[in-house]
Amino acid sequence: MEDFASLNWLAIGVGTIAAFFLGWLWYSPLVFGTKWAAGSGVTLDSADKMPAMAMLTQLLALLALLALLALAMVIGITAQVDALITAILAILATALFAASAGGFVNKSRYAIAVDVCYRIAAGAVMIVFQGIF
Repeated sequence: MEDFASLNWLAIGVGTIAAFFLGWLWYSPLVFGTKWAAGSGVTLDSADKMPAMAMLTQLLALLALLALLALAMVIGITAQVDALITAILAILATALFAASAGGFVNKSRYAIAVDVCYRIAAGAVMIVFQGIF
């Protein structure tokens, strides 16, 4: 059983928040958002033009933050026992699940690549913060 008290919670928290903001920038129109949205079959409208259902599901962004927290905890546990390969495999597993899900909903190859690369980049950010803190 893992000793959660000895985890580097500062690195886990900062890594989670940094990965969340990386996602915000990653999927914005400034980076990959516009082409990703087209490949995903969605539109990037302004907040006042968003449909009610989309606004409601925006509340589920908290779940995305919790998923990032869970991944950051896995990274923290692997850092605690010097298991970098395990961390990398966990990151790749989340990326492959994103690719699979994207394929099932008929996203474009570009949109799938953006999703997969975000998960890899988010995991890398979490590993970096484990090293910093």
